[in-house]
Amino acid sequence: MEWRAEGIVLGIRRHGEHAAIVDLFTAEHGRHLGVVRGGASRKMAPLLQPGAQLDATWRARLDAHMGSYTIDPIKGRAAAAMEDRLMLAGLSAVCALLSFALPERQAYPALYARSAALLDGLGADRWVEAYLGWEQALLEETGFGLDLSSCAVTGVTQGLAYVSPRTGRAVSVAGRGEWADRLLPLPGVMRGVPGDDPREVVLGLQTTGHFLSTHLAHALGNKPLPAARQRLIDLIAARAA
Repeated sequence: MEWRAEGIVLGIRRHGEHAAIVDLFTAEHGRHLGVVRGGASRKMAPLLQPGAQLDATWRARLDAHMGSYTIDPIKGRAAAAMEDRLMLAGLSAVCALLSFALPERQAYPALYARSAALLDGLGADRWVEAYLGWEQALLEETGFGLDLSSCAVTGVTQGLAYVSPRTGRAVSVAGRGEWADRLLPLPGVMRGVPGDDPREVVLGLQTTGHFLSTHLAHALGNKPLPAARQRLIDLIAARAA
């Protein structure tokens, strides 16, 4: 069994004395583990950092086996991210959430393209807004997408200000009724309306975080969300304040 593809390194763990197991995310093969011989060496370790883009060839005797990778680096992203705590936290959160949320060997080509673009844009203007949109896409791709097109109560498309924590549907100011204190915030940035208030992103991440933890994580056996996500949110909130 053999294939070749570009991929994003999501994580690495040592395997034996010199090898490493690499968690690679590719468009065609999804999250796919493989052993890199010598991956723990001083020469290879700098190439196998989370966020790195690789040209990888995977081989195994049988498809069910973990198999092994031979790799060629395309570009690294960690070194540039080291220049800014927010950038580094963003890179770590993206890689950790992908590894957490995605099943092995299931292709998500649209999410792969969006993830690569997000990592390439680390530190750009409105990067945190793009990250919020990426979390919404992650929920959509894993079967927990939010319906923010119209009010779940009245059907209107204007004045949407809340999200139902149970259904993930938008709720308008007029339709909130007596449940307002139980609803999640729906800032305009979540519906693609650009804003200049960074606190909107914090509110949006509060909403996506609810569905990541109570819906997606619940479906995965109630595993806690990666700590890397909370570190990113804390930095975004501190800068917004």
